[in-house]
Amino acid sequence: MPALIWLTEPEAHDFPAALDFLALVMDEAIAKKTVRALQRAATVSKKAKDVLRASGLSALGQDNVHVRNDLRKVHNGNPLSPVLLVRGDAAAGRPLLIADGYHRVCAAHLLDEDAEIPCRLVSLPA
Repeated sequence: MPALIWLTEPEAHDFPAALDFLALVMDEAIAKKTVRALQRAATVSKKAKDVLRASGLSALGQDNVHVRNDLRKVHNGNPLSPVLLVRGDAAAGRPLLIADGYHRVCAAHLLDEDAEIPCRLVSLPA
């Protein structure tokens, strides 16, 4: 099994991608504040299976073109970018949001569900 290699910092294009997604599920002003918080947040590590479980999303298979591209990167020894997460709220019934990196989480999960994934994790701004 090829080793997962991760960048230490998200790539610059990850933040606009996160904003595009977040603006679909929340007010754009809140989405912008959330992305600014993600840019400043420290990177933490979470297991692939836990990220998927907390998000409520199913793991995509290698038949998905984006997952396949990420698996190809791993097999070629290229690093993946950390994922950007917005903390859910169990009491409110709100799952974790994968603001950017869903396909990378799925690729990591396919290789090893216990894989540690570097993440930026923030709560919604007050």
